[in-house]
Amino acid sequence: MVSFMDGRVGAPAAERWALELQQWGIPAHIIEQAPQSPWIHPTESFRPTAEPTVAVTPSYRRALEALDDAQQHGDGDGSVLDVGCGGGRASLVLVPPARLLVGVDQQASMLKMFAAEATARGIEARTVLGAWPAAAAQVPVCDVVVCHHVLFNVADLVPFVVALTEHARRRVVVEMPMQHPLANLSAAWKRFWDLDRPTGPTAHDAAAVLREAGLAVSVDEFDQPDPKASRSEVTDSDVEHTRVRLCLTADRDPEVRAFLEQLPRPPRRIATLWWDA
Repeated sequence: MVSFMDGRVGAPAAERWALELQQWGIPAHIIEQAPQSPWIHPTESFRPTAEPTVAVTPSYRRALEALDDAQQHGDGDGSVLDVGCGGGRASLVLVPPARLLVGVDQQASMLKMFAAEATARGIEARTVLGAWPAAAAQVPVCDVVVCHHVLFNVADLVPFVVALTEHARRRVVVEMPMQHPLANLSAAWKRFWDLDRPTGPTAHDAAAVLREAGLAVSVDEFDQPDPKASRSEVTDSDVEHTRVRLCLTADRDPEVRAFLEQLPRPPRRIATLWWDA
């Protein structure tokens, strides 16, 4: 198990990470005009495909090799802890060799989907409702811990990743976009609100925080196609979701649609951060 030095929690990299994340907040004068909260996470958008294929990404490979290593040495139980599990995209693809999935999420509807998707595939799964790391006490140690597309929601990064590490028997695998997940809407904020959005922090900044905390973090990068790039038209759901994110009223839908129709959809640069426990 990794040893952590308490004195490093407030180190410069961690402080910079928290400050730069804070800059992604929406100004009060915009929030006050919003017809509903822009911080939405529609459950359906986190649903795995009906038959999840093995996504040959660094995130998948790093988790798989740790599970295989545990199996070969006979000191693992084939368990995977999925923190911020959503519908289970990060963990379902690891079965087999994984035999037990433990999903943690603070949204009950996500856990319901996670459990249903596992049941439909004949996979043993357990769920824990709560925010990480507060929910960590309810969670067993597992061979591998995966945590996909969560870190940009975590300002206090060190306690979060310490708890991940303490629950990993072999390895922790974190996946995150290189830039903030809302960076693709920066041009929209400028267009509709004349608001300049930040450019940081990045996945490399997150890695710096983790290394400062004493973790031997490796970073693998890859490109992931935008799933909307292959579609021929912008859907009503796309428009609604974007409008809510931008704190706009429904009468602005035609403008939002026009903006989305001309928005470039290049592949996203993704980072896999991983370290052995």
